[in-house]
Amino acid sequence: MVQALQAVRGMRDVLPEEARRWRQVEITLEQILLSFAYEEIQVPLLEFTELFSRGVGEATDIVEKEMYTLADRDGESITLRPEGTAGCVRALQQHGLLFNQTQRVFYRGPMFRYERPQKGRYRQFYQIGAEVFGLPGPESDAELLQLCHQFWRALGIDSLTELELNSMGSASCRSAYRAALVDYLTPLRAQLDEDSQRRLASNPLRILDSKSAATQDLLSQAPQLSDYLDDESRRHFDELCSLLTDIGIGFKLNERLVRGLDYYTNTVFEWTTTALGSQGPICGGGRYDGLVELLGGKPTAGAGFGLGLDRVALLYEQVLAEEPADRPVDVYCCVMSSAQQAFTMQLAQRLRDELPAYRIRVHAGGGKLKNQLRRADTSGAVWALIIGEEEAAAGTVSVKNLRQTGEQRTVAVAELARLLTTGPGERQQ
Repeated sequence: MVQALQAVRGMRDVLPEEARRWRQVEITLEQILLSFAYEEIQVPLLEFTELFSRGVGEATDIVEKEMYTLADRDGESITLRPEGTAGCVRALQQHGLLFNQTQRVFYRGPMFRYERPQKGRYRQFYQIGAEVFGLPGPESDAELLQLCHQFWRALGIDSLTELELNSMGSASCRSAYRAALVDYLTPLRAQLDEDSQRRLASNPLRILDSKSAATQDLLSQAPQLSDYLDDESRRHFDELCSLLTDIGIGFKLNERLVRGLDYYTNTVFEWTTTALGSQGPICGGGRYDGLVELLGGKPTAGAGFGLGLDRVALLYEQVLAEEPADRPVDVYCCVMSSAQQAFTMQLAQRLRDELPAYRIRVHAGGGKLKNQLRRADTSGAVWALIIGEEEAAAGTVSVKNLRQTGEQRTVAVAELARLLTTGPGERQQ
């Protein structure tokens, strides 16, 4: 017997019931992004590896250990995108949409990182990202956080989320703090966990968010990042905090929050939850005012975030746990014989045009009416439409309510849409 194939480790299938919830989340987030006047951009899955080694940082875990990189037939090194910001910057810069301009854009789709799979963390994962360019003030940071806050409210998960906030200061502030942190930790190197020992030489700021309790104890006496902020960085952060307070967005200061990418300056943030176990962060971002220049453009302010759709969908499932499951089908069209197949398909399309929120399925495969009604009931449909020879000839349809009343009645095709939207079990438009 041929062995059945399985999905590649760390890649997963999103099956219909879960996919419906994902789609609800995506639609909600897209509507909010559009309401804030952000425009969609689509960028390739594959980019030259140099884009990420320059933009994300050669010493980051992503570039060192987690990227899916290969050589194409021309010998060029290309990489499946591990994050969205670098590709977004590359696209806007390449097409002349950054210099002396402001842009607000969003994107969505799969990203790829070779890391240990677990619930809420996969090697192919999905992100929705938003980026703002050409606006250096704290107002754009606040707007991005307001966007996220509106996401959680719209999905009903705002009580499950918390905003953590920090400032890394300018590039010079970050460099000075990095040197001070290395001076403090070098004599203690042997007491650090293995990952932190490696990072001490390559990316010491990442030690701040080590998961090792022993390392965190050592950091309790380490220099504080806030002590190295210059006046401009401190002013920017203070104004942001004041704005968030004024618009009603709560936050917690976290001086050890540094994010994992080299391009961040000034504001960094994470939205976290305690409802998903160890997979706390569901969205993160900040400012990256030097990234455009690093990738070959003119100096341009930038800020943005990436939202983990996998984890947000898991949170959304918890909110829906006690609510009625969403129906995959609203109306099921039964067909008495092949002679009525075309009529039924035309009728279904007319209903889709008149009732775009309804999900309408036409029976296929023939069979007795009793069996078709059983399938209609199993599908979750509220309404079954029965179209036989007499109905097709008269321009009528027999309508059976499968959920509330069990009533069956015959109506004219012209009246069908009205009945489906005013009778028991109708879908809210």
